[in-house]
Amino acid sequence: MLKQERVVIDKVTPQINEGQFSIKRVVGQHVAVSADVLADGHDIIAASVLFKHSEQKTWSEVRMNPTHNDVWQASFKVEKQGVYTYKIQGWIDYALNWQYGIGRKIADQQHVSSELLEGVSHLENILKKANKKEKDYLIKLIDLFKNEQSYELAVKEAVGEKLQSIFEKYPEKKLANHSHELSIYVDRKKALFSTWYEFFPRSASQKKNIHGTFKDCIPLLDRVAAMGFDTLYFPPIHPIGEVNRKGKNNTTEAKSDDVGSCWGIGSRFGGHKDIHPELGSIDDFKALVAKAKELDIEIAMDYALQAAPDHPWVKEHPSWFKWRPDGTVQYAENPPKKYQDILPIYFETKDYEALWKECLDILIYWINCGIRIFRVDNPHTKPFYFWNWIIEEVKQQHPDIIFLAEAFTKPKIMQQLAKQGYTQSYTYFTWRENKHELIEYVEELTKSGQGEYMRPNFWPNTPDINPFHLQGANESRHIQRYALAATLSSNVGIYGPVFEQMRSEPLPGKEEYLNSEKFQIAHYDWNAKNWLIKLISGINKARKEHEALQQTNNIRFCHIENDKLIAFYKWNDARTSEVLVIISLDDHYSQRGTVQLPVHELGIGHDHKLVMRDLIPDVTYDWNGEWNFVELHPNMPLHIFEINK
Repeated sequence: MLKQERVVIDKVTPQINEGQFSIKRVVGQHVAVSADVLADGHDIIAASVLFKHSEQKTWSEVRMNPTHNDVWQASFKVEKQGVYTYKIQGWIDYALNWQYGIGRKIADQQHVSSELLEGVSHLENILKKANKKEKDYLIKLIDLFKNEQSYELAVKEAVGEKLQSIFEKYPEKKLANHSHELSIYVDRKKALFSTWYEFFPRSASQKKNIHGTFKDCIPLLDRVAAMGFDTLYFPPIHPIGEVNRKGKNNTTEAKSDDVGSCWGIGSRFGGHKDIHPELGSIDDFKALVAKAKELDIEIAMDYALQAAPDHPWVKEHPSWFKWRPDGTVQYAENPPKKYQDILPIYFETKDYEALWKECLDILIYWINCGIRIFRVDNPHTKPFYFWNWIIEEVKQQHPDIIFLAEAFTKPKIMQQLAKQGYTQSYTYFTWRENKHELIEYVEELTKSGQGEYMRPNFWPNTPDINPFHLQGANESRHIQRYALAATLSSNVGIYGPVFEQMRSEPLPGKEEYLNSEKFQIAHYDWNAKNWLIKLISGINKARKEHEALQQTNNIRFCHIENDKLIAFYKWNDARTSEVLVIISLDDHYSQRGTVQLPVHELGIGHDHKLVMRDLIPDVTYDWNGEWNFVELHPNMPLHIFEINK
């Protein structure tokens, strides 16, 4: 096909897999776009970014600016939730080309009467678009350009900034070329900034050996809110299978009083749209959701697509499971772990359309009960395109919904899940300990292109993972791990009260908890207080009050010649919030060093004086110049400095 366009548009960024997937933003964020824009010859070219929300019919436009080597850049702000489309447009700017050419000739003292007459056509092209004031000016110029007696004034106006600004405002986009269209999914702010707390509702009772209920959870909400958490995540709340139920410490034979793993979903009491009877009723659950909302806490549900052997699906939809010749179903495995109490769903079933619809109906049911956040169990064991479909279906009806992928698996699989639509992702932070590992991993998440689509959520521990470095760890180590998670990432979570009460006794040689709450009811002193709880609350307060900590990607690690100290600078897009975080990685001894401030990013001189307000505790220091001394102790192994210039 013949094409007469002259402008080439290449290497448009950001985009994911050549536009196959949407990049991600939250409401109020900017999208910085760049592209190679070039043309043959020496004519002046121009480019712009066109963008619109899916509900809009007309495109908005932002002019791009050339930088170096034919790279053009611009940015625009996304104001609404949902899908945006954007593309690059490039054209030969004949009017500016004329102005540039006549300017060169005038500077060479050439007579340009003929060129002035050529310019009249460019002025006439704009008349229909211009406002009254501009139109009057253009009509005046047309008369000047045609009148030899007004030559001196005409050439002055021809190269003036006023005319240039009108040309730029009303470009003639003859033979304009366009890039292919790209998409952005815009979430609510909580997709970018959230603070999660997890506990098992069945352990919420104040009485020992008594199964907790949703009503028992309501008095605990004040504690969760006081610690600064805005998302309360519950493991599955559905009926628990009785066939092949697991006993304490994952034993394969359950005793009569064993409660089983809540991830073994489904029994004679119902399936994924039902509630375990000992937790309470659906009305009790809705009352809990409503009470949490009053405290600005959202309840996050576990979405686990698996079934116990006595789940109603097994009889009602046997083709949703893969049966062996002896009439049994292979239980789920994740070597060396075995899940005899769980039957994996057979996603290759010929009845997949009914299966997919039921999986969607489960989400819609709980959304209608007030749930807006889902933590998805083991999503990497289900088809990627299933997730793409179901997330898109949900968000078309309910754009507020947030999906957190619990996928501790291979890097590219985690990344693929994020590309397919997951809002947030579990990460390898849990196992990153030393300074080099932490810096390398955060740089990978924020600087490799993953920052356009993968939002990390840093968890120091989970019910499944009792990392070796927390087993028997002291309070200082727990403080360090939470401080790192909560300041490096804008999304953070802990499994408590195990974490803040430092209950880390392991199964020998394994990253698992002894007497794991996954298989039994635990009893806690929910009124217990300690220094760790106080610091967690203080860190969460700092996160809520400083936008620099409410995003992940704007980060620069600072030089400090001590491998036991890590320092980094963070800022919001407008640079109205800037912080410097310094954390000791030594939980036994004091550490000291001299940190180098990023003076270029801060926009200050090497000898500039700064007022550094330490947020925990609230103490102010005067810093002088680029290099400053710090010392941290095990009982207070962190500084979060608010930078005041």
